[in-house]
Amino acid sequence: MQLSNQEAENLIREGVEALQQGRSRDARARFEPVTQTGRANAQIWLLLAVACRAENDAAAEEAALDQLLVLEPQAVRGHIMKGDCRAHADDERGALHCYEIAMLIAANQEIPADLRGELQRAESWIARFRAHVVEQREAKLIARGLPPEKRSARFQHSLDILAGRKRIYVQEPTGYYFPELPQIQFFDPAAFDWVPAIEGVAGAIKREITDLLAAGTQGFRPYMQAHTDRPRADANQLLDNIDWSALFLCENGMVSEAIIARCPRTWEAVQAAPLPRIVNSPTVMFSLLRAGARITPHTGTHNARLICHLPLIVPPGCGFRVGNEVREWEEGKLLIFDDTIEHEAWNDSKEDRVVLIFDIWRPELTEQERQEVAAFFADPALG
Repeated sequence: MQLSNQEAENLIREGVEALQQGRSRDARARFEPVTQTGRANAQIWLLLAVACRAENDAAAEEAALDQLLVLEPQAVRGHIMKGDCRAHADDERGALHCYEIAMLIAANQEIPADLRGELQRAESWIARFRAHVVEQREAKLIARGLPPEKRSARFQHSLDILAGRKRIYVQEPTGYYFPELPQIQFFDPAAFDWVPAIEGVAGAIKREITDLLAAGTQGFRPYMQAHTDRPRADANQLLDNIDWSALFLCENGMVSEAIIARCPRTWEAVQAAPLPRIVNSPTVMFSLLRAGARITPHTGTHNARLICHLPLIVPPGCGFRVGNEVREWEEGKLLIFDDTIEHEAWNDSKEDRVVLIFDIWRPELTEQERQEVAAFFADPALG
């Protein structure tokens, strides 16, 4: 069909007026001749798609949207409408694909107010669809004799990640990474033969720190301290803040004879653990987290070690997260975890929380590997 520019402009104007007045058939009759000329832009194809939708002609609507998306692949509204067409055709996977593309594009655009409601509608559809998929998956697993109570922890973890209930957390050391170590958040204390020796004297360790605290918190200092020679780029609220403080028996391999003399049972107890005796390890300390304080998510410096917590004074309302797992400290019961996986802690009580913290070699490292890591850290130039 041949149309002059003026004729095309008139048809478009009349089509828009017809749409505004609710005369979708007339609008479609105006837009289609323009599209048949091969000169229609993305906006005209969108207008035609809107008119076809009002006419309940899903096939024509989707055909117009396909032309729109060829001309303007980043058209958020076009992808949402295409998703609606796929949903109307009972193609749920196709609808999911279109809606997810719309959400991804929208995340990098300034979205006009009239489109935000459409995005929310698409987001709600995605959530309902995923919930339905999870329900179907659960039903099929149960039918195959795999109800939740019969599943292994790792298999259930995989399902939680698939369903979006959990995230994939991996080791992200800020300094040194030793490869091919398993990504484990919390380790089972029962797998370590030295654990009973330390837990067995937890009461004596608690008495030592309680006696120290009875005389005040002298010797405790902020765990995070500013250094003029190593300025920090972040603005951590606990920097130089006594709300998270530590009393060191051994700090980065440097022992404090004065503190050890006041806490001999503590120092004796941790000798049962495989402490990494290298240039900057071990560290053995009492960690005090004041009432209302929170340690924000962070990761440790290297993954050749694990961190151990022996809870000593734990009021209700304290919590600890490593990766996806949230646990409460239980006085006298060790927690062993990989601190290069994102972790955080909080004290929502009205009392202070005190935990004994020390590091150990990762059990997967051979003796040769431990010696190699120790040699590496012995020379600062190698780092």
